[in-house]
Amino acid sequence: MQQRYLILEDEPLIAMDLKFAFEDAGVEAVTASSCAEAVREIETGGLAGAVLDVNLGRGETCEEAAKRLRAGEIPFVLHTGDLNRVGEFLRSLGAPILAKPRAAEDVIAHVMKMVGHGLDPLASG
Repeated sequence: MQQRYLILEDEPLIAMDLKFAFEDAGVEAVTASSCAEAVREIETGGLAGAVLDVNLGRGETCEEAAKRLRAGEIPFVLHTGDLNRVGEFLRSLGAPILAKPRAAEDVIAHVMKMVGHGLDPLASG
């Protein structure tokens, strides 16, 4: 069965970049631009891991999706550009924090390593 990953990201270009990086690594990725969409994907099941943007605009955060992933023991990373503004909140989510900007390949390599299914998209020949 193919690995499936969730990308929660409100910036379309970043979401697309991450999705293409996952696909280049040979795995499926689904995107969500709101926490509610992400929760629906989590409830669908079958996720190996996730990349969550912390601040989704209009005061919305990834908190509910992070809680659901944690409850389901699904590994995830937080991908954010707001390290100073939301420091304590980020620590409370209990996941690795990857600062934006960061190469999509590096972000997905990190979450795939956490999942541990042996794919390293940064390794070459």
